[in-house]
This record gives sequence, structure tokens and C-alpha cells, in this order.
Amino acid sequence: MFKRGPQPPAAEAPQWDLEVRPRRAVRTARIVAAVIAVLFVLAGVLSSNSATGVNFRGADQVAIICFGLLLAGAVLLLTRPRVRVGPQGVVVRNILGDNEFRWADIRGVAIPDKKAWARLELAGDEYVPMLAIRVNDKDHAARAMDRFRELGAKYTAAQQD
Repeated sequence: MFKRGPQPPAAEAPQWDLEVRPRRAVRTARIVAAVIAVLFVLAGVLSSNSATGVNFRGADQVAIICFGLLLAGAVLLLTRPRVRVGPQGVVVRNILGDNEFRWADIRGVAIPDKKAWARLELAGDEYVPMLAIRVNDKDHAARAMDRFRELGAKYTAAQQD
């Protein structure tokens, strides 16, 4: 009945050699969000019967539940961090946005002393925190940093030729 025309060629998606996401922080954020959601839903449902004389109506109960779900959703924003590394550069996604950097702009990657996550060092003494590579992930973070440095050496050498 409905016919499709020829499919346009799919835009070639960039290929990534490394994609890193935090592990422990994501697990913790999911647990905290679930606990917040359950507590606020219970508080909303059970608040109709109060011995203190406060009169909660249906709209108040719905508001408590919605507030709890919004709060849980805000906590889930902590699961967004990601770092992608490929021939075209590095894409750092932290809590609210993505930033893409070309290899020509990148000077290195490091985890400074007493810091919780790695940072991408850029030209002009600037840096961008990479929340995806967290110190508390231990071996996962160490492997990610090693692989990131290998790829950085590979792609910056290729651009200098």
C-alpha cells in the first residue's frame, strides 16, 4: 500500500576507537535515584493520613510525587558523562553538554593530584574536566587513560606527518 522511495545514503558516522563511561558513579546514581523516587512516591501516597492536622489533598500528593521524580531525574544526569576518542578528535560529554576537540587543540590528558576525574589539557593553558574517567573506577580508569594516551600519540603523530 505504502511504498518507500530509495533510501538516501546514510551519513557516515564517525568511528570511535575508545568510548569511556564511568562505572561506579553510574551505579551509585541509579541506586540513589531509585531510592529518591521510591521515598517520594511513598511520601506522596501515605501523606493523605496525617496525625499532625496537616490536610494533604490529591494535588499536594501528586506534587510531592512529581517533585521526587524530578529530583530522581536530576540525579540521573550524573550518568551522562562519556569520552569518545577517534581519528577526528575527542568528544567529551559531561553532565549538560558535548564538546568536540580536534587533535591539533589537545596538549594532553592527566589526572591531577587529589582530583576525582581526569582532564583534557588544551592549548592556551585551558582544560576540560572529563567526568567519565573517574579515579574511583581504579583499573577501568587506568586502562582508559593508557588507551587514550596511545591513541593520542597515534593521531597527533599522523597529523604532524
